[in-house]
Amino acid sequence: MAWLLVIVAGLLETGFAVCLKLSHGFTRLWPTIAFASFALGSFGLLTLSLRRLDVGPAYAVWTGIGAAGTAIYGMAFLGDLVSTLKIVSITLVIIGVIGLQLSGSAR
Repeated sequence: MAWLLVIVAGLLETGFAVCLKLSHGFTRLWPTIAFASFALGSFGLLTLSLRRLDVGPAYAVWTGIGAAGTAIYGMAFLGDLVSTLKIVSITLVIIGVIGLQLSGSAR
């Protein structure tokens, strides 16, 4: 269950990163509200998961999901540059996240 919280928190991290861009420096109301909601949810779920998980693997998985998810979303929906190197790099991040998740121990 703790790893599920980390995964959802990582997805919410993607949401807050995207909304941060869409808020245009906190000048647009609804993206700013969405940013705050996603950020609070993400940090809250990560905090709950750390009651049972080691901080290193959990934090790395959280940031890896957020980074990969944000990069993929940017390429798919925000017009970010798509390149072979970027796709290979995202794939390596995802492989690393899976490896860290498998190495993490629950207490």
